[in-house]
Amino acid sequence: MSEGAQFESLKTKHAELETALNAEEHKLQPDPQTVADIKKQKLLLKDKMALIEAGA
Repeated sequence: MSEGAQFESLKTKHAELETALNAEEHKLQPDPQTVADIKKQKLLLKDKMALIEAGA
């Protein structure tokens, strides 16, 4: 997989996590652990995207 394709894949996953985070936060009683887990996953993806950009 090329870096461009990998970056786009990570970007898509990041957007999916953003959607999941918004859905969880708008529940009547959002689960704090789920919110924290999603945020951690988003940060990991963002770090991976930054590494790809730095290497390009």
